[in-house]
Amino acid sequence: MAKLSLFERRRRRVRSTIKARAAGRPRLSVHRSGKHIYAQLIDDAAGKTIAASSSLDKDVKLSSGATTDAAAAVGKALAAKAKKAGVDKVVFDRGGFLFHGRVKALADAAREGGLEF
Repeated sequence: MAKLSLFERRRRRVRSTIKARAAGRPRLSVHRSGKHIYAQLIDDAAGKTIAASSSLDKDVKLSSGATTDAAAAVGKALAAKAKKAGVDKVVFDRGGFLFHGRVKALADAAREGGLEF
């Protein structure tokens, strides 16, 4: 068995904790790249994406995709889409990313937008 990277170990640990505590709530999954940030609400029971938003979207109007401002705009846009889909309680999946910077900005903006986690 190959040795896992720290990122992969963290991602697996976070995912197993989320599965234990989800209680049927959708998962707010975050992916952060060097240039952009992506977020989606996933219904794991049905295997479907409920809503998605990223810094590439037209409704997220920003000059740069790799800033905390962009992440906050993505969080607010996703919260609005979730409200429209009838979702208000989610479980936050940060993947293997540390909870600071852009990931934290997205989470805080989603909370301000009305999502509970």
